[in-house]
Amino acid sequence: MTVAAPTVGTVDRFTRHLHRLTGPGLALDAGELAALDRADAFPADACRALDEAGLPRHYVPTEHGGALDDFGVVMRLLRAVSRIDLTVAAAHGKTYLGAVSTWLAGAEEPARRLARRITDGEVVSCALTERHHGSDLLAGEVVARPAADGGWLLDGEKWLINNATRAGLVTVLARTDDAGGPRGFSLFLVDKARLAPGTYTCPPKVPTYGIRGADISGIALHGARVPADALIGRPGQGVEIIVKALHITRTCCAAMSLGAGDHALALAADFAAGHPADDGTPLARRPHVRRELGEATAGLLLAEATGLVAVRALHSLTGEMSVLSAVAKAYVPAQIDALIARLLHLLGPHGLLGPGDPHGQFAKAERDHRIIGIFDGSSLVNRSALIEQFPRLARGYRKGRVDAAGLAEATSPHIRPRPFAPAALSLLSTTGNSLLAGLPDAVAELRERARHRGDLAAPAALATRLLDATGRLHEAMAAVRFPPRAVPAEAFDLAERYELCCAAACALHLWLRGGPADGDVTWLRGCLVKALTDLGEPVEDDEAAVLDDLAGLLLDRPSGSFVSLLDRLESPS
Repeated sequence: MTVAAPTVGTVDRFTRHLHRLTGPGLALDAGELAALDRADAFPADACRALDEAGLPRHYVPTEHGGALDDFGVVMRLLRAVSRIDLTVAAAHGKTYLGAVSTWLAGAEEPARRLARRITDGEVVSCALTERHHGSDLLAGEVVARPAADGGWLLDGEKWLINNATRAGLVTVLARTDDAGGPRGFSLFLVDKARLAPGTYTCPPKVPTYGIRGADISGIALHGARVPADALIGRPGQGVEIIVKALHITRTCCAAMSLGAGDHALALAADFAAGHPADDGTPLARRPHVRRELGEATAGLLLAEATGLVAVRALHSLTGEMSVLSAVAKAYVPAQIDALIARLLHLLGPHGLLGPGDPHGQFAKAERDHRIIGIFDGSSLVNRSALIEQFPRLARGYRKGRVDAAGLAEATSPHIRPRPFAPAALSLLSTTGNSLLAGLPDAVAELRERARHRGDLAAPAALATRLLDATGRLHEAMAAVRFPPRAVPAEAFDLAERYELCCAAACALHLWLRGGPADGDVTWLRGCLVKALTDLGEPVEDDEAAVLDDLAGLLLDRPSGSFVSLLDRLESPS
């Protein structure tokens, strides 16, 4: 295997460019961004700087003239932005959500027109939710009716929409059949500049707890006429297209959570290393502080493993993304929320100070990240999507249905993924989840390696207990029965446990495929200990001591920096 050099170069160049923009008075200066946050002001200069750095080209597939041929690159670029400021990342990255439906619909000329607009800096928004219906898309009341002289007339209001006011183009989901239902809605790419005066208004920006400067507003349409070519796909295809689009965007949301996690963990580690305890020694020397830092590090590594595998699976396990995107979107933001809450206790009152204080960046990161769990479907919505697939998932696990080639590619981060095939996206996974169905073989491989390498005995034992817990979980999933819209509470607990098993499986598969045979095993042990602990499985004190080792590795890195999982997976020669 070889590292995809163009990918590495793209990410490294972009990251270095961002750092050059973080000095005083520059577009990504932390002080300036904090001031904008206090004023609830949009970070226009920062977004413009990202435009100039070429980030919009990575929202456009290469077949339409852009640079997007690897979703892993997009994730790493947005993670780098999120590490600096989550408001900027959320404001800029939402253009991809606005555009992706057009990419999936497959019509070449509309896609090329949109591609040109985006690469020229146009902002695109996606208007799905409504004031009285939230994420229940099938209850939407915005309607589109055929106009007498051609085209469509749109009426109704979309609300709590990111970039609704600032965007020049808005993808709108509208009811085109009075009966509604899955085939009763269509998608339209609305160009505000082509609407007649008075046929649309944008309600005021909604004040938010986090990402205060973002344009969270809405758009109200009043008999707004759009041309026939504004229709995305075919009439009645809107829900199908948007659900498939969400498989992609939910997965890529992990980038923003991971960037926030990087930032929060680096801030907390620097605080613990430099802040004295009552006896004058650094807090980081206190055993309970090191354990907290180690557990937070393990949580971030699990979240990163999940996001990394899920985003590569878009290319190689595309038909299973109804499962993997739901896992990534439910698990990664929730894990980062838990990580930040853990670190907030460690920082104490310093974690709540304003941006004028040396430690005040943490409070902003804590506030900003809260909203990521809501973007593109909350954890509740995504766990519901998993629960609907419990019978298929349990059956696929029992029968050992594994796409071996796709799984190997998804868990080999140093090779280029195969081209993304949008037609392979499916509303439901018919085969199950290769990631967990392939767990027995992965555990067997780790055990075999442990016969020849002594330090693998401990992770092999942990992985064996994970496998046992995963088997019991699937038996419980198979036994769940419920009528429509009456999901029992215990099913959501099972879904949460399913995410944990997937996260641990991601870490194991990545360790086996992503690095050399003699690679460091500390991070894998930490991930397995953290996952088993969260699953409520017994973990011995000597096994949990690996969390202290992870804390030591965290504290040894340069101040303000982070060490990603990709850094830990040594590049194969």
